[in-house]
Amino acid sequence: MDRRLDSTLSVENKLKSLREIFEIFENPKDKFLQLMDMAKDQKPLQQDDKTELNKIYGCSSQAWVVAKNHENNTYTFRTDSDALIVKGLLQILEIIFNNQTSEEILSVNSQYILQAIGLEGSVTSQRNNGFSSAVDKIHKLVQ
Repeated sequence: MDRRLDSTLSVENKLKSLREIFEIFENPKDKFLQLMDMAKDQKPLQQDDKTELNKIYGCSSQAWVVAKNHENNTYTFRTDSDALIVKGLLQILEIIFNNQTSEEILSVNSQYILQAIGLEGSVTSQRNNGFSSAVDKIHKLVQ
């Protein structure tokens, strides 16, 4: 994994590092290729984790998120989707939110994330809605 995406970084530092990755690309299609590359590195969820309880509703694709609360009050997330770009967007959420406290996770919303990493104009409204649904689901899991 890229050192700039070290899991011990704060949410803001992770957002800054992700922005550095995406600002290399001027063309939105290249940003989507980067998202798909990120998705390919992601380990898929087991079939047992792809339940209604873990499903992200409001996403046009099939998508899931599984949360684990650790003893030090930080969380880790595992995500998956049947669509590569969605899977890449979910990978971004894993990068940002893994090993963070509920307060840190709740401090950012979907629009702020997309703006902070430079994807606000690149994501279609349908994917934007799904991304918002994924962040909302994560927020509910940590409350």
